[in-house]
Amino acid sequence: MTESPDSRAKTLNFNVGVLGHVDSGKTSLARALSSTASTAAFDKNPQSRERGITLDLGFSSFTVDCPDHLRDSGGQQPCDSLQFTLVDCPGHASLIRTIIGGAQIIDLMMLVVDVVKGVQTQTAECLLIGELTCPRMVVVLNKIDLLPPNKRQSAIEKMTKRLHKTLESTRFKECPVIAVAAKPGGPEAPETEEPQGVPELIELLKKQTYLPKRDPKGDLLMAVDHCFSIRGQGTVMTGTILQGSLAINDTVEIPVLKVTKKIKSVQMFRKPVSGAMQGDRVGVCVTQFDPKLLERGLVCTPGTLRTLYAAIVSTRKIGYFKGSLATRAKFHITVGHETVMAKVAFFGLPPADTKPTPSEPSSLETPFTFDREYFYQDEYVSGQREGASGPDPEQWALLEFERPVTCPALCLVIGSKLDTDIHANTCRLAFQGRLVHGFEDKSYTETALPQLRIYKTKHKEGQVERVTDDYSVIGRNLFKKETNLQLFVGLKVTLSTGESGVIEGGFGQSGKFKIRIQEGLRPETKQLLSSSSKKKGKSGSKGGPASEEEPKVESQPVSIHLHFKRYVFDPHKKMVQS
Repeated sequence: MTESPDSRAKTLNFNVGVLGHVDSGKTSLARALSSTASTAAFDKNPQSRERGITLDLGFSSFTVDCPDHLRDSGGQQPCDSLQFTLVDCPGHASLIRTIIGGAQIIDLMMLVVDVVKGVQTQTAECLLIGELTCPRMVVVLNKIDLLPPNKRQSAIEKMTKRLHKTLESTRFKECPVIAVAAKPGGPEAPETEEPQGVPELIELLKKQTYLPKRDPKGDLLMAVDHCFSIRGQGTVMTGTILQGSLAINDTVEIPVLKVTKKIKSVQMFRKPVSGAMQGDRVGVCVTQFDPKLLERGLVCTPGTLRTLYAAIVSTRKIGYFKGSLATRAKFHITVGHETVMAKVAFFGLPPADTKPTPSEPSSLETPFTFDREYFYQDEYVSGQREGASGPDPEQWALLEFERPVTCPALCLVIGSKLDTDIHANTCRLAFQGRLVHGFEDKSYTETALPQLRIYKTKHKEGQVERVTDDYSVIGRNLFKKETNLQLFVGLKVTLSTGESGVIEGGFGQSGKFKIRIQEGLRPETKQLLSSSSKKKGKSGSKGGPASEEEPKVESQPVSIHLHFKRYVFDPHKKMVQS
């Protein structure tokens, strides 16, 4: 991309996410900080206008002189000014999916806390999302104008202490806390009221900036959050470039609509530019299409995004989530910029492979591969179980989406239970991970899943009915009458007395079967069996055909054990013994 005479080279764009519980004053704070409001800024949603609550990601920006620590930008072109793009994320619980969408493009998080109410449910959820997606944070205590002046300072200090305690166990411990009043007097107050503490907040934000890693190379991926048409010019998509770069005359793909479009012009905060790169917030005008079809979504280099019907993800349970994570349960899965329901099945390494050795970090290190076998789990397994407290063993999940999703490879995945009561004081984010394999074929259950070798172990137990000769016995109670015994012929069994044998076939009509003992029965086993059949002979034989349905008076002293495994996705349901 050639450096154009426009001002793009000299302004560094830095994305600050404004997150927090509903009504903590995020939008007022963004408004107080901003000079330029971008298209999507400050709620275009009528429902939100009435209630004064943000329902969508609002964007706005303000520009300051570049702080000294960014001027000496090792080898990069020095910037003259620093543009803060504020991503105002909604605090409504039901809109957590929007927050997760916004958090993927954030360099610094500004967590807004109502100084009177302190940390609330959504504040905690925002904190978690920040931990998963963002390296730095500043906490803003808002609404200090509501505190009586004589107690204000002590209340602020008390709340600051409490927040530092809350943050101790997160990656944001020791993060700066600052107190402000973004809109003294509340939403109804006249505009003449000056915000308090905002210049100090701007200075703090400047101190917290760093040179985000920006790379113009690679395929383009842009998160679009707003779309509208301009008569006679085309359709404008506004959003943030997540990776790569774009320039006028490039062709981009809108995967959801399955169309490609040519870029006619590019703007950054109302100034025309010739191109833009990773981290920039842009408006891109392309040839006309109906903007209603794409309110929010992804735009990319043609052919680089995949549409998936199912996926395999590495998983880690989120510590604050109270419930268990059960296989076959449905979760809201946020992947890329979409949130969709999916059925989840957990699996891990076979029991022998799961001990993490001390030298081995317990992060998600073992790569997933179709070449190895995995063990089916009824639920996510925590390291905290059975009195042991270690890291969670490595595990994955198969996600089967209710509708296809479009997303980049290796993207962050968050599973949540968004249908939990939003007023319940519980964390609804359940697990997080990375997408490690995607299934693009609609009929993946037939074409691809059989190659996924996840197995369940099965154990059946029966009894020895009687001995026929030194090398064979008749067994019972291992199978039901209607079982097709042919499937089990050739499988190995062991007797409780130690001998091993092979199932040779059925015997009679009632589910009994014949076992061949290759090494022969031990004398003591024969002794056991003959004494028990004598007892039986006394108790129940009044002649006649009762011999097949033996009386159940006496439990047999010798039991038969059959162990095998079955692959969950094997269409033939074959039984395998190692």
